[in-house]
Amino acid sequence: MQQSSSILAQAWQLIASLDPTLLEIVSLSLRVSLSAVLIASLIAIPLGAILACYRFIGHGAITSVLTALMGLPPVVVGLGLYMLLSRSGPLGDLNLLFSSSAMILAQSILILPIIASLMQQAIGEHYQRQLEQFKALGARQHQVIMPLLWDARRALITSVLTGFGRASAEVGAVLIVGGNINHVSRVMTTTIALETSKGNLELAMALGFILLLISFSITSLMIIIRDDHRLKNRNHH
Repeated sequence: MQQSSSILAQAWQLIASLDPTLLEIVSLSLRVSLSAVLIASLIAIPLGAILACYRFIGHGAITSVLTALMGLPPVVVGLGLYMLLSRSGPLGDLNLLFSSSAMILAQSILILPIIASLMQQAIGEHYQRQLEQFKALGARQHQVIMPLLWDARRALITSVLTGFGRASAEVGAVLIVGGNINHVSRVMTTTIALETSKGNLELAMALGFILLLISFSITSLMIIIRDDHRLKNRNHH
């Protein structure tokens, strides 16, 4: 019990003193996850909107694939990227393996189907509710996407936050393609796993606290957005 209390105290001390090693790891983690969310969102949000508003050959197949990929095992993504980015792979000349760029790519692949599927569902609901109004106004298909994105802005923010939460908690893929190299590709999740195995529980616990804080903050924001939306709908009706 005394040892556990000592570990907790040292962990808090690392956070309170803004330990340079701790800050470096947290900073890299945030840069990687935020970059991945940005890249994934730029592709996933338009894709979700198109799938919600248009029907075309292969629409059902793409929707099914996106839904299936939401549960894609991270280690499978990591393994696939490793084979592509290794020296013997087709993208080996890019020298991306064991770098932050490889980790950003891995996280982007993992969260893209999540954001796209959530956006398709949200925009599809708005589209169905307003379909008759769009027809009455004579709006063309491509003209309704931006208004729908605005109407679904809360869902958009929630989708992006969900993607960020998924990316920041990922360990399998980033460990494989990043290599957990000190000062190069050590992020919070991979460092927690490494330091725990080494017995350095103080640093692992400090990073765990920060990761929990990030997760709690994301969940709180999503709840606030959801409750605000429900309150406005109730007042509107």
